[in-house]
Amino acid sequence: MPKLIEGPTKIPVPGNKIVSEYIGRVNSGDAGVSIAHMKSPAGWSEPGQRPEFDEFTVVLSGAMHVEHEGGTMEVAAGQAVMAQKGEWVRYSTPKGAEYVAICLPAFSPDTVHRDA
Repeated sequence: MPKLIEGPTKIPVPGNKIVSEYIGRVNSGDAGVSIAHMKSPAGWSEPGQRPEFDEFTVVLSGAMHVEHEGGTMEVAAGQAVMAQKGEWVRYSTPKGAEYVAICLPAFSPDTVHRDA
């Protein structure tokens, strides 16, 4: 039987980024995949990371900068980016962005491996 997800759980994160998890370890108890809606203000950035999960990000509005070991790319509204597990990436939103992030397996603070 299909399971209705009534709504997301707000995940507290440092800074003023808003993370609303629909599917994942916190909201649905699913360790296999996480799906979250993110709203990041202008000037937001996070430390680099080398996660143990694949991450697929679809930008809905604004733009996201993605730093990686080979350089930097901008992902605009209507575009997506895929980061493979074990690959170093650093996300930022200089002008703000709204996006959906999907992680396989599900995001976990223990497996994201953020830079110190």
